[in-house]
Amino acid sequence: MLTIRSCFAVLGLLVAGHADPGLPLTGRPSVEIVARGLDNPRGLTFGGRGELYVAEAGRGGTACHPGADGGTLCSGPSGAITVVEFGRQWRIRSGLPSEASPAGTGAAGPSDVTIGPDGEPLHTATSGPSGLHRDGALLAALASPVAIAGTAVPSPVADTAIVDAGKRRLVRLGPRGRVRTIASFEAPAAPSSVTVGPDGAWFVGERFDPSVVRPPAARIWRVAPGHPPAVWATGFTGVVDLAWGPDARLYVLEENALTSIDAQGSRRLIATRGLTSPGGLAIRGGYAYITTCSTCRDTGAVLRLRL
Repeated sequence: MLTIRSCFAVLGLLVAGHADPGLPLTGRPSVEIVARGLDNPRGLTFGGRGELYVAEAGRGGTACHPGADGGTLCSGPSGAITVVEFGRQWRIRSGLPSEASPAGTGAAGPSDVTIGPDGEPLHTATSGPSGLHRDGALLAALASPVAIAGTAVPSPVADTAIVDAGKRRLVRLGPRGRVRTIASFEAPAAPSSVTVGPDGAWFVGERFDPSVVRPPAARIWRVAPGHPPAVWATGFTGVVDLAWGPDARLYVLEENALTSIDAQGSRRLIATRGLTSPGGLAIRGGYAYITTCSTCRDTGAVLRLRL
């Protein structure tokens, strides 16, 4: 999932390079850092071998210009897709468009990543140009694509769902690359994340812009093909990302908490505090993988929490 700088940036700082045994996490689950030194890390996903892919929005660049809010934005080819495997990390895609503050924080760029049925990564980007990308090619132009989820069908991009936060909609990319809106959402909330449920439906989380005074509880929507969105769960401060676990529970990442919820609505709090500006969530085995410091230059990281 992904945090948009212009809509949902939350400043924070993680001192990378040390797994802090005193990290204040409820239940004190085992925590370690599996990747560090990332630039504005956002969504993440696992590949077929168990390798972890991370979207880095980058740090901008040297081409500076006035921003829409009166500040200064700097652009450059600093976005990337990073792979983490066997204790190593490396960028398999680099030089991707990025736009950030002069300090390299709060970047717009690669926002989420998934793996197509052919094993190749697809990523969304919120700058230069915004849309869905595969191997350097723009597959679909979108306003503010912040999250992506795909299903294992015999096509590199078929049946891929993308959250277009700027237009408050969930779109579906078909086998021929045709974009179709499958759900729309009303202000002041905007969709922020999407995952595929065990029943084949899409589950969509929402967040509120910081300018919204006393926002209502954020919700998780269930979107089944051919049916309007239905509220599946509510009572959240703002959903950053969603992921289903092998225990048939939906794991919900918020700005300051990680919880899980089952189909009957029973919730379990896993972690609070210690999650500094989280940007994405993936589940594998008995662990949650979370990008932190998602609006930071150099100090972004991926945490692994035992569930």
